[in-house]
Amino acid sequence: MKQELRSAFNTRQYMLSKDFEIYYYSDLHFQQVDLHRHDYYEFYLFLEGDAAIEIGGTVIPLRKETLALIPPGVMHHSVVARDTEVPYRRFVFWVSEGFAARLLAESPDYAYLFQQAASGKRYLFGFTSNGFNLILSKMIRLLEEVHGNRFGRSAFLNLCACDLLLTMNRSVYEEEHRETGSEKDLFQEITSYIEEHLSESLSLDSLAEHFFVSKYYISHYFSSTLGISVHQYIQKKRLDGCRSALLAGGSITRICTDFGFADYSVFYRAFRKEYGMSPSQYLEIAETGTAKSASSENRKE
Repeated sequence: MKQELRSAFNTRQYMLSKDFEIYYYSDLHFQQVDLHRHDYYEFYLFLEGDAAIEIGGTVIPLRKETLALIPPGVMHHSVVARDTEVPYRRFVFWVSEGFAARLLAESPDYAYLFQQAASGKRYLFGFTSNGFNLILSKMIRLLEEVHGNRFGRSAFLNLCACDLLLTMNRSVYEEEHRETGSEKDLFQEITSYIEEHLSESLSLDSLAEHFFVSKYYISHYFSSTLGISVHQYIQKKRLDGCRSALLAGGSITRICTDFGFADYSVFYRAFRKEYGMSPSQYLEIAETGTAKSASSENRKE
């Protein structure tokens, strides 16, 4: 990134322009900003650093190829590690409500991200590497035009801003509306992730955040494909793992923890609801059946 395109960070939280503003920041010693809100949309493209963003009371770690969109009125701020040798690098793109309204009047295609953030309260979006690099190039082009003084600057600035907004909307929309084959791949990735992380806190929200897709998209796909909710699927997988571990002679107390149950009472109720009996009754029946089977084999010999 060219040094002249970098802005010195300040804590100003209001726009000077009536339409949009864009900044590139790279800070090794970041000046923390308190929780705040503003009357414009803030697009935030994270590039590098040990940082998280607190939005609506939730702190979310940031990683490369992540775009955050904070709509007007939502409390937020960046949370950055103080002792780090990695600079905190990001693009910040501010869009006024008036400019957004004018674009939406021209075409509803500008609306996807705005609606996801404002109505769906979904603030983080992810891309493929190609999608991220495309958006990055559009941001750099707009920033270069802001800092330049070429012929037609004013008109071209508007075109660049519109192009950037449409590209972000298109990239996220296409990533979340993949073809059937890709949907199956994503579904397999999600189910594999669930099976590998049964001991951890799993929820629809955490899965949506991890895979950068809408939680409503995941919920619909599970219900339409398996006929059960994500929560029911996770519960069944945990109980099946517990059942197998019990039969293998594992400690019930340890098993509860290993498969993500908060305590034994929660596990007991879930097990009884799923299998119609308590864990000890299930184990007794299973052991009795094994003993009978072994006795029968001995008589045959």
